[in-house]
Amino acid sequence: MDSPLNSEIESFFDSAPPLNDRAAISQKLKEFIALNSSESGTRRVACVTSGGTTVPLEQRCVRYIDNFSSGHRGAASTEHLIKMGYAVIFLYRRGTCEPYCSSLPDDAFLECFEVTEESAVQGSSRRPSVEASLYNYIRMLQMIAVSSRSLGPCSMFYLAAAVSDFYVPWKSMAEHKIQSGSGPLDMQLLQVPKMLSVLRKEWAPMAFCISFKLETDAEILLEKADMARKKYGMHAVVANELLSRKEQVVVVTNNGKIPVYRDKTSSDSDVEKPLTKLLVDRHSVYIKDSNT
Repeated sequence: MDSPLNSEIESFFDSAPPLNDRAAISQKLKEFIALNSSESGTRRVACVTSGGTTVPLEQRCVRYIDNFSSGHRGAASTEHLIKMGYAVIFLYRRGTCEPYCSSLPDDAFLECFEVTEESAVQGSSRRPSVEASLYNYIRMLQMIAVSSRSLGPCSMFYLAAAVSDFYVPWKSMAEHKIQSGSGPLDMQLLQVPKMLSVLRKEWAPMAFCISFKLETDAEILLEKADMARKKYGMHAVVANELLSRKEQVVVVTNNGKIPVYRDKTSSDSDVEKPLTKLLVDRHSVYIKDSNT
C-alpha cells in the first residue's frame, strides 16, 4: 500500500503540466552520466541545485510567487567542486548566479559552453530552455536522481536551491491572467510534498545528500536543521542564518555540529570554499564505508 507521502507526490505530479524538452534533457543526462562512468572507475558527480523556484498563479503565467535567492551559494560551490575533481550537473534558475560569472558581464556564461568528453560541468549553447517553476524543478530533480543511480555512492546531491514551500495546484489554477477588477484575490496554497525523503529512499538511495536550512531566527536554526536531517535522512544539513550566511554556516551531521567560517584574511574568499572542502571529505568517508 502506498504511503501518504507517496500518494501526495503522485498527486502533485499528476496535476503538474508536462515538462518541455523532456526527451532532450533525458538524453543529455544519459550522455553526461555515461561520460563520467567507466569500467576503470566512476568519477564523482555532484548535482548542485541553485537559485529559487517560482510558483505560478495562472497557467498562462503572468503573476507568480517568488523568493529572493540569488543563487550565489550554488554557483560558488560548483566552482569549488569542479576544482576538487567533481563533474557537476548544475540545476539552476536562469537569471540567477552562474559559475565563474561573479566578475563577468551579465551575458550568461554557460551559454558559451559546448559539452566535450573532458567537460566537468553540464552546459551547452544548445541546452533546452526550461522555466524556473516549482513543477519543472521537481521533475528535473527526479530525472537527475534516477539517472544518477548507476553512480552509486559516487553521486552527491548538493541541494542549495530555495525551493517553494507552498504552491497552487495546476488543475485549480486560473488559465488566463487573473483580472484585478474581480476584487480581492482569495487563493488557497497547498504545502509542497516533502521530496527529500523520496529522493533519499527511492530516487537515489545510494547518493550522498546535503540539504540547506535557512532561518531568520538564529535561536531555532540548529534545532530545525537537525530535525530536517533526521526526518529526511540527509547525510548533512547546512544551517544558514539569514544575516550571517555569507560569513559562516554550521554543518549539522549525526556526529555533531561543525561551524564553518569564511577566511576573513583574504578579500576574495567565500564561505563556500571551506564548506565544500568539509563536505567533500565527508563524501570520501561515505564512499569508503559504502565499499567496505
